[in-house]
Amino acid sequence: MLLTKFKNRRRPLTNLITSDFFDMEDFFENHLWNRGLVNDDFWNGRVGEPALNIKETDDYFEIELAAPGFAKKDFEVSIENRYLTIKAEKKETEEVKDEDYTRKEFAYNSFMRTLMLPENVLEDEIKAKYNDGILRFKLTKKEEVKKMKPRKVEIA
Repeated sequence: MLLTKFKNRRRPLTNLITSDFFDMEDFFENHLWNRGLVNDDFWNGRVGEPALNIKETDDYFEIELAAPGFAKKDFEVSIENRYLTIKAEKKETEEVKDEDYTRKEFAYNSFMRTLMLPENVLEDEIKAKYNDGILRFKLTKKEEVKKMKPRKVEIA
């Protein structure tokens, strides 16, 4: 999934997309051409992917990824060439043996999300925390691109 922040240009599908971020690759590859827009999971909630929230402040971005049922050890997070990749994999097996039967059950759950980071993020300072089924990332912005506070200019 590509995560691209819109700057000073017009957003595509402005009436449908209200976020500063848009998953353009996913939209064009999977949704527009393959399925159509009316009954699409893109508009009605994604199937098979954990929900993702992105919040922006003047100093940082905060990303929250809903991944209940996983443990910290199940995650693998990496950053390469401005791409943040989040992988999780969980395997469970249970076997019960009795005189007359053997019951063996297993479960497997995994996902992978890849986000393209905005250019104004300090990759070395990205922090992650997993608590109560939510994986949170704090992405600190570079100093030179932080929004300046409004001020009055005196006229001489």
